[in-house]
Amino acid sequence: MARIAAEQLFSRMAGAAPVAGNSVRLLRDGAENYPAWLDAIGAARNVIDFENYIVRNDATGRQFAAALADKARQGVQVRVLYDWLGCIGTPRAFWRALREAGAEVRCFNRPRLDSPLFWLSRNHRKSLRCDGVGFVAGLCVGDVWTERPGHPAWRDTGIELRGPAVADIAAAFAQSWAHAGGGRPGPDVADSAPEKLGTISLRVIGSRPNTMGLYRFDQLIAGIARHTLWLTDAYFVGTTAYVQTLCDAARDGVDVRLLVPGASDLPVAKALSRAGYRPLLEAGCRVFEWDGPMLHAKTAVADGRWARIGSSNLNIASWMGNWELDVAVEDEGFAGAMQDMFRADLDHATEILLDLGRVEAVDDRPARRGSPGRLTAGAVGLGSAVGAALTNRRALGPAESKVMAAGGTILLVVAGVAVFWPLVLTLPVAVMAAWVALTLLVRAWRLRRHRRAG
Repeated sequence: MARIAAEQLFSRMAGAAPVAGNSVRLLRDGAENYPAWLDAIGAARNVIDFENYIVRNDATGRQFAAALADKARQGVQVRVLYDWLGCIGTPRAFWRALREAGAEVRCFNRPRLDSPLFWLSRNHRKSLRCDGVGFVAGLCVGDVWTERPGHPAWRDTGIELRGPAVADIAAAFAQSWAHAGGGRPGPDVADSAPEKLGTISLRVIGSRPNTMGLYRFDQLIAGIARHTLWLTDAYFVGTTAYVQTLCDAARDGVDVRLLVPGASDLPVAKALSRAGYRPLLEAGCRVFEWDGPMLHAKTAVADGRWARIGSSNLNIASWMGNWELDVAVEDEGFAGAMQDMFRADLDHATEILLDLGRVEAVDDRPARRGSPGRLTAGAVGLGSAVGAALTNRRALGPAESKVMAAGGTILLVVAGVAVFWPLVLTLPVAVMAAWVALTLLVRAWRLRRHRRAG
């Protein structure tokens, strides 16, 4: 009875039921993920569903485009879904070539007059489904995930999945495909009589804006962990409630470890992450910074039993704002492999101590361009640190000095602009207010008309 109650709790928190009978293969970095993806694309005979936040117009992106176009010409049903904001630097000709080859291509959440805040909700998923095999990962598609002379590859993690749960990956894709316009895809080979190909039970968690299924699941796992909770995250800006859950677990004797980037593609991310270290370290959590160029993986493993891999970062943008896709696996063998991978990653990381004496060793790493979604998470972290300084609700340490300086400088600039050039501030606010007002009025009119017609 207790086991059934636990399963119900997990299902309700995650918004996803467990699916048994699967095989799962752990894939490390682009060196293992990309060849597996391309092999599956090459072997596909019926359908390919490809969904990714960023597909760059570089050698890697063009390699995948060529493989997808080739299968479309062979008569395979190829569906490609990309995010408008994530692929803003990828030219239209890139997608046009895929369409001309016979692939269906849709853009997720492009700008619309009736959606002033469209940019807050992105399709951050990274998945591929080729007939009866599925992939879920933290990797986008681009050269930074490949090893090149003088340019080490970004660190990332994904999985290959075979079995009944592939149908859940297909269903998650169908949701985001329909949201991008034009209806849901029809039934295909993966939707009928899924075959059990292993012994692993897992959940495919397809998060959507404001559902917070993965947030509740992450909170639950952190709350019930008894021995270990090891987290890897690219853009950690935890909420107060989640950080408190990690701190409570550490005080209760759980070995809580957090691995984050030492260098980030978001310039302010390093300072913002460090601003949140202090309460974790004081509670007994251990924090490590990756020594390589960029750590982009989003994984968790607890008690050598539960593991999670996917696209979601531990921040409010992923938990509440984006469309995300993650797989939660309950299997000791797979969780053991995840633990081994985490230990290997710590061999290439620097532990952060409360005196911050060892932090300076990584301060000279170059920053890279960040995406608006990552900037959202950064803004939340900046707001948290500035709020703590103004309200004295928690002690601040030396790591917060850069964040405080950045916050003070920004506010001072805003104050100066308001005094000397007020239109620079008031005009955008007025335009946005008018845009939102017109959107609400138009939607109200449409709803009223629809009600009368019904």
